[in-house]
Formats: sequence, C-alpha cells, structure tokens
Amino acid sequence: MKKWTVSHFRKMKEEGEKIVMLTTYDAPAAALAAAAGVELLLVGDSLAMTVLGHPNTLPLTLEESLCFAKAVRRGAPDAFVVADLPFLTFQISPEETVRNAGRFLQEALSDAVKLEGGAETAPLVARLVDSGIPVMAHAGLLPQRILTAGGYRVQGRSPEAAERLRADARALEEAGAFALVLECVPAELAADISRSLTIPTIGIGAGPGCDGQVQVWHDVLGLFQQFTPKHARRYAELGKLTEQALAAYVADVKHGTFPGPENSF
Repeated sequence: MKKWTVSHFRKMKEEGEKIVMLTTYDAPAAALAAAAGVELLLVGDSLAMTVLGHPNTLPLTLEESLCFAKAVRRGAPDAFVVADLPFLTFQISPEETVRNAGRFLQEALSDAVKLEGGAETAPLVARLVDSGIPVMAHAGLLPQRILTAGGYRVQGRSPEAAERLRADARALEEAGAFALVLECVPAELAADISRSLTIPTIGIGAGPGCDGQVQVWHDVLGLFQQFTPKHARRYAELGKLTEQALAAYVADVKHGTFPGPENSF
C-alpha cells in the first residue's frame, strides 16, 4: 500500500476521484480496512459510543483516544490515519490545543487530526497548520456540542443557516484545513459547498455531492444493534452472525461437545 499524503487527497478532488474514509478503532480493523482499499482511517471520537458504551462522545479522554490511535497505526502502518481531538482537548487554549494535537503525531504516529467547529475554530486550525500539524475540519452537525444543540439535527436547512455553513467552509479552507467533513447537511447544500472549495469534502449524511464519504465501522458491518442511522448502509450483519456463533459456542460447552479430541492435547 502506498503512503498517502494530504496532497493526494486534493489531487483526487481535482481528478474527480471519490475519497473513502472509515472509522477504525483497533489494529485488526485497521488492517482489514487498509487491505480493502480505504484511503483514510479515522480514529473517531465515536468510539466513546460504539466501543466504550457511553451515550455520546463527550466522556472520551485524550489518553483513551491516544491508546486507540496507537492501535490503529500498528494495524495499518502505511495508512493515512486521522485522529479526532476529543472534547475539551482543543477548547481551553491555543497552546494546549497544539500540545494535545501534537501528541497524536508524536506518540500515536497519526498523520493528521480532526476538530469540530465552524469559522470560530479557524484561528485554531491556522495555529495547528503553522505548527506543522495537518488538520481535517468538521462542520455541520457537531456531536461534541450535542448538549447545547438539543439533539442530533440536520444543519443548514434555513437560508441563514446555509449561509453560515458556507462561511464556515470558506473560513476553514482559508485557515489551512486540508479537508472538511460535512455531517448531516442537506445534499444540495453540501454539493454546493463542495463545488465552491478547492479542498475535498467528506460527507456523512451529506449526500453524494461531496468529494468523499465516511461511515462508522459498526454501522457498515451491522455491529451496532441499537439503531441504524439514516446516513448509513449496512453491508453485512456481523452483529447477528456473532450472536449466533457465540450461542453455538455456549451450546457446545453446555452439551459437552466442545472441546473435542481435535481441540485437546
């Protein structure tokens, strides 16, 4: 697998080639995703919900995120890995933001970080980029602000909200972000924003007009049983298959058919 860089993704946008990003949280998942041809591996703060069992992304700590980012790098040493900056790791001060983001590059060997926010975060993006840290921006629905937003809602429906999103996108591009995630944005608006930028957009619930797409590992594989987001497509039902396999294991142990001679020394 060739080593990707930020310039590759801009070139893909210029040539009209779609970009594929997927969340991964451990070494085996990262290895499988890279082998399948996924170009961007995101160590998303969604792991707080999908892996650690929290109701939202807010409880995830920097140390926890670093641990998972290190595992992803070990599983896919040549992949382009982006690590989410967890809640409160970039809201305190610019100096602390640079220090926290830098740890993902130094300790976890990530290639870039992602942070949520609109035009108000542009100065932070510029500070990180000036420090040599590639940044993927994230606008639209911001899961880390879910408590103040009052729930998970599509963003940019009104003309005023749409114009704010356009302004956010312009500001983040000008600040030096190499890509922009658009989450839960009307498809027509996301396509318009994508056409207006020179950096690639990565959509999640933002329609096919974005330059790439990102989905959550557990949604794609059917591992998250509670619900399936509208933006997701299940390509397998591994959760059900896993439950069936484990039930068969339980039955074999109970009935004394496992372990058999072939499993014994």
